[in-house]
Amino acid sequence: MAEDFWNDQERAREILKKKTKLEAVVENWKGYESTIEDLGVLFEIACEENDEEILEEIKGDLDELEASLKEEEFRMMLGSEQDPMNAIMSINAGAGGTEAQDWVEMLLRMYLRWAEKKGFSTSIIDFQPGDEAGVKSVTMTMEGEYAYGYARAEVGVHRLVRISPFDTGGRRHTSFASVFVYPEVDDEIVVEINEGDLRVDTYRAAGAGGQHVNKTDSAVRLTHIPTGIVVQCQNERSQHKNKAMAMKVLKSRLYERKLQEQSEKLDEMSKSKKEIAWGSQIRSYVLHPYKMVKDHRTNIEVGNVNSVLDGSIDVFIEAYLMS
Repeated sequence: MAEDFWNDQERAREILKKKTKLEAVVENWKGYESTIEDLGVLFEIACEENDEEILEEIKGDLDELEASLKEEEFRMMLGSEQDPMNAIMSINAGAGGTEAQDWVEMLLRMYLRWAEKKGFSTSIIDFQPGDEAGVKSVTMTMEGEYAYGYARAEVGVHRLVRISPFDTGGRRHTSFASVFVYPEVDDEIVVEINEGDLRVDTYRAAGAGGQHVNKTDSAVRLTHIPTGIVVQCQNERSQHKNKAMAMKVLKSRLYERKLQEQSEKLDEMSKSKKEIAWGSQIRSYVLHPYKMVKDHRTNIEVGNVNSVLDGSIDVFIEAYLMS
């Protein structure tokens, strides 16, 4: 209500954003408290009247409340400064040729469905199609509360074993793809980049995208010369917007790199950046000769592979983060 509150609109928006987050937390706990009180009263009535049907309803409501509280408790474990941030996820094909590129497309579908279930909004900012099928590499943003905190559990090499749909002999193939996740840097975090350290290349966007995209060099590739980090964006129609998004990704990568250098867990994090091939996977998805998804970090196993590939991966994420 201060008279000068809206004088600095950018700061005002940030304050309102924080206010909304804090209000949501408070209202959430008030909701739990109210639910428990209501169920307590209902339980007394049901016991007095010996109403089994209402008791069953109360049990169902308590199960839902317990699951909700468990998720809230888990979020409290995500205590780092970066965990509440939005995420930038990159998926790249490894050993396996066309098979690996098809595997990247399957992983992309899995993560898009998982993000939808979590209530995250997603946007693909770079997409490199495969030579014959699938996707060579893809980069996307995930926006939502704790998107990075959750998604960082997926960093590493993912291995697929199946009968190849591209092999006329019907042989079993093993494919690999790597997943990297970075916290999306917001305006509050300053990451200084010297323009002289950048090489900017423009090129035509690949794949479908309308006449304008295909006829102009709207896609942008940025190379940060001191670190060798390369980022690119081709999702937007204008070169200016693509450069702005590429800069955002570059800042996020440089920020993540800085965090790694400061972290005492450098060795642990470097394990996830091994060669994208045998022996370095964090999770295996086996479709033949049996069906099983196993996380090698926690030894969690799930037999319903289709459910996992449809985005039901929270069991792996929570087990890894809690460990």
